[in-house]
Amino acid sequence: MDRLTAEERIRVLREQIEKHNRLYFIEDRPEITDQEYDMLMRELQDLENLFPDMVTPDSPTQRVGGEPLPFFEKVEHKTPMLSLGNAFNEADLRDFDRRVRQIVGNQPVRYVCELKIDGLAVSLHYENGVFVKGATRGDGQTGEDITQNLRTIRSIPLRLTRPLTLEVRGEAYMPKRAFEKLNKEREERGEALFANPRNSAAGSLRQLDPKIAASRSLDTYIYGIGDLQGETVESHSEGLNLLESLGFKVNPERRVFDSIDDVIEFTNSWTEKRPQLPYEIDGIVIKVDSYAQQQELGFTAKSPRWAIAYKFPAEEAVTILEGIEVSVGRTGAVTPTALLKPVSLAGTTVKRASLHNEDIIREKGLLIGDHVVVKKAGDIIPEIVAVLPERRTGSEVPFQMPTHCPECGSELVRIEEEVALRCINPMCPALIREGIIHFVSRQAMNIEGLGEKLVAQLYHEGIIHSVADLYYLHQQREVLLQMERMGEKSVDNLLAAIEASKENSVERLLFGLGIRLVGAKAAKVLAEHFGHLDAIMQASEEELTRIDEIGPKMAASIVNYFALPQAQAVVERLKAAGVNMTYKGVRIEGGEDLPFAGKTIVLTGTLASMSRQEAEEKIARLGGKVTGSVSKKTDLVIAGEKAGSKLEKAEKLGVAVMDEAGFLQMLNERSTP
Repeated sequence: MDRLTAEERIRVLREQIEKHNRLYFIEDRPEITDQEYDMLMRELQDLENLFPDMVTPDSPTQRVGGEPLPFFEKVEHKTPMLSLGNAFNEADLRDFDRRVRQIVGNQPVRYVCELKIDGLAVSLHYENGVFVKGATRGDGQTGEDITQNLRTIRSIPLRLTRPLTLEVRGEAYMPKRAFEKLNKEREERGEALFANPRNSAAGSLRQLDPKIAASRSLDTYIYGIGDLQGETVESHSEGLNLLESLGFKVNPERRVFDSIDDVIEFTNSWTEKRPQLPYEIDGIVIKVDSYAQQQELGFTAKSPRWAIAYKFPAEEAVTILEGIEVSVGRTGAVTPTALLKPVSLAGTTVKRASLHNEDIIREKGLLIGDHVVVKKAGDIIPEIVAVLPERRTGSEVPFQMPTHCPECGSELVRIEEEVALRCINPMCPALIREGIIHFVSRQAMNIEGLGEKLVAQLYHEGIIHSVADLYYLHQQREVLLQMERMGEKSVDNLLAAIEASKENSVERLLFGLGIRLVGAKAAKVLAEHFGHLDAIMQASEEELTRIDEIGPKMAASIVNYFALPQAQAVVERLKAAGVNMTYKGVRIEGGEDLPFAGKTIVLTGTLASMSRQEAEEKIARLGGKVTGSVSKKTDLVIAGEKAGSKLEKAEKLGVAVMDEAGFLQMLNERSTP
């Protein structure tokens, strides 16, 4: 066959195969037999073998999985993949509806209800209609590039029906039948079984060998648009229809409602019907349909105000409390954990449940040997909800909290106004070990490959004694190579991840240090305000409490921490190792000279020239703070098109209002030398 004829035949075969993929995997109405499909695929493979330069990333033959990867690259999400707030009952849903209507005022509100697939959230990127990249959600800001594994999922189109450039979000999952088949095969091979379809889907997509992912029969449902170029949609439901027309698999069980009563009825109906589905769901996602209203509602630090996840009532089971063990966390808090007779609950085997503190044990009246009722809060965290004293036989015994630290033997103390017992020995092995585990975690320095077990091993063997020692591990490469499960590639990847973490913005380091009461958000506020770790270390309690988000207790905790010689020594070693100490985000410069310095600003309506996120960033650069609702404390409202209740409220309260043209003029004046 000559080259031109082969090129045309390859084009036709690809179109036919993608059409039949769509009919079979998305629309569930196949038109040809499996044998006929296999013949088309074989012919395409033969032609591509003859003309290898004609193989393209969107060819159906590229779904089988390529060569194993050495590690997963990091992917920064252009728009954060935020988690959703949860609702557990009708009252929570009505409260969500009340908050929405409070902000949007008298505008009619429509809600889109979708089944919440219990899988792994993924982001898919397309350029001119061709699939180019796929990533996990990760921590919401940064995920992992799993493009090769996602290519193996037949319901993900490699080429769209139109050449659009966009990013979409969806859920990758393992159907129940595929999960049962996989576990049966593993059982026959004597391998450990997967606990549930969600874990097996996540594990499959995080395999470095794409051929393993290809063998797992994964599927997807796409539920949203992260970014779209060259086309406009006005609502979430319209966006879902667009995605369907482009060839994505969108869940058909979605519904649009005008009232919260209909939403509640929908959630109740699926509470009963969910076992009938061929895949697992753990709730219903409810979203405000209008994109303009979504923009008006905005976001909290963790989740959108325009969406909520209704979680089905937790499954409960009765088991026996066989014992209670205590562990010491990075802050020294001693936490009891219930050891349970293994019981199946919500698709997993539960052996442990958190008891939080001694007071919980006392309040519940727990005795070792009791029959207890266990549930999974939000289908995730096991907890003991009730004791069954009527089943006692007299052999049950009370539990006594230890008086001394189980790790270092120091006397435990109860700090005033706290319920937790604490070990206050700064040299306690548990505090140091757990502190290092926190330091390398995702929200902190995010060092890939440094899990709890490896940190514990490194500490136990005396290779590391503090977080600073991590940055000198390259000097002990030969020692690392002698450790269990640490080959050349593993050690090189670990050292590369440690080296890369040196470039993190300083808020990650600050959070990673584990200063009591300083969470990730407070760390960012401090980093943005001071710009450098040295300035934070030198700040007084008075200087710290001048910052809105920093209270007296947190300020005292920060000052006390950096007064410790051990903390100062760790920071100096981190500096010497080349760890970044500066804030790399947008920092407000110019202080009181900025036009919005110290002002509280509310955005309402739609801006034609920029997105809401861009507007918020520009306001921050000008010294302003954006809030979601208008009050007497609001200094200015910036109103775009279709401004609603917020504009009306501003006019009633006499709050100053600026239109988009005025805002743009201010931005231009500021940027003009």
